[in-house]
Amino acid sequence: MKNVLIISASPRKGGNSDTLCDEFMRGAVESGNTAEKIFLRDKQINYCIGCGVCNSTHKCVQKDDMTEVIEKMLKADVIVMSTPVYFYSMDAQLKTLIDRTVPRYTEMRGKDFYYIVTAADTNVPMLEKTVDAIRGFSVDCLSGTKEKGIIYAGGVWQKGEIQGTKYMNEAYEMGKNV
Repeated sequence: MKNVLIISASPRKGGNSDTLCDEFMRGAVESGNTAEKIFLRDKQINYCIGCGVCNSTHKCVQKDDMTEVIEKMLKADVIVMSTPVYFYSMDAQLKTLIDRTVPRYTEMRGKDFYYIVTAADTNVPMLEKTVDAIRGFSVDCLSGTKEKGIIYAGGVWQKGEIQGTKYMNEAYEMGKNV
């Protein structure tokens, strides 16, 4: 049994990437894993202010929801990072979360990572730029992590367009095979 943490950076509750997170979670839970989804829109996570205090204290001076989120990230065996694609990169909510891991990111070792990205565009090579940006954190900066799966869900823009697509089953199966 694995502890799965799903980070939904969608600004729209029930949006396309958020819906895929739910399908991933359904598959993971049905396979006997524990799973929790954090919907970043519901969290108060401030921008990093670059003060540098955390470099020596390993604690952020800001008092917001990031303390709780980072604890969950540290306890997870599997982390799913999901974002809509904005101008071929992750949205601001996910980037802010990544920036705020600085106080304790060196403790996030040996985790499995999955990525779910949704976009109106269907050009996968362009969507890969988003995953490359996330990899800058998850694979390049974290020790012993493994990239386990990616869903590039292109051709979805309006809320709900993901319903009935092959991506729904892909997310479910990916979660099931965690």
